[in-house]
Amino acid sequence: MKLGRFTIRSIETGKFRLDGGAMFGVVPKVLWEQTNPADGNNRISMAMRALYLEGDGRRLLVDSGAGTKNDEKMLRNYKIETVGLRASLVDSGVDPDSITEAIITHLHFDHAGGYTYIDDGGKLQLSLPNAVHYVQRKQWEAALAPNAKDRASFFPDNYRPIEEAGGLVLVDGREEIFPGVTVIPTNGHTPGHQVVLVNTESENLLYCGDLIPLASHVRPPFIMAYDHFPLSTLEEKIEMLGSAADEGWILFFEHDPLIPACKVKRKEKGRFEISEEINVE
Repeated sequence: MKLGRFTIRSIETGKFRLDGGAMFGVVPKVLWEQTNPADGNNRISMAMRALYLEGDGRRLLVDSGAGTKNDEKMLRNYKIETVGLRASLVDSGVDPDSITEAIITHLHFDHAGGYTYIDDGGKLQLSLPNAVHYVQRKQWEAALAPNAKDRASFFPDNYRPIEEAGGLVLVDGREEIFPGVTVIPTNGHTPGHQVVLVNTESENLLYCGDLIPLASHVRPPFIMAYDHFPLSTLEEKIEMLGSAADEGWILFFEHDPLIPACKVKRKEKGRFEISEEINVE
């Protein structure tokens, strides 16, 4: 789709499953299962959806999916299905070697696992060898020394090779990466998580990452148990959803299996609801 001077495309990098209770925290299952039905192991279906943006001589990718380096335990526990980032880009008509910038919302495996892969010779390679990769400094530090809550989500092989190849840029806070594309830290999920705001003369789009991972999460109290600071997530969601409703932003969902993007409107008592589903192709 066209978004002002940019061409925007959804890149489906795969799918997986996560525990529904963990995805909705204190929200009762009888409520969240109406929109996100669980399997026999209480897991719900999740997409891994990257964002490709092209314009002004730039080719940007936001997030990468889980990649193809996962062991049998990971594949079994999370039901990961993917052909890898490079193959997903090629299938969408994008040359992975042409990507100039990559923004990583955070370094959890389902967002950063695809930035590296193992080649036929058994060597670890960068999936986007010519891209500069942007990560919040707080997130980088958290990934290098993970706490017990995050340890199972951070894998150095997903991101250390980027640093070793000289392709890493650490960001401190809100920053315009290039004209029209700004990263905004939201620390409720994990320190240094960042969302991406694409600002154009006609419309704005917010890549929500794990701040609002599913369309169901446009309801402010629907917050993941994975989040480090759920009250911070609540404040951050209300701020972003308010801007989206008041200014007509498109919200781009990384994990929703059915709704890639939408617009929202305000309701009474500080609530929000989807006003229009958007097809991003």
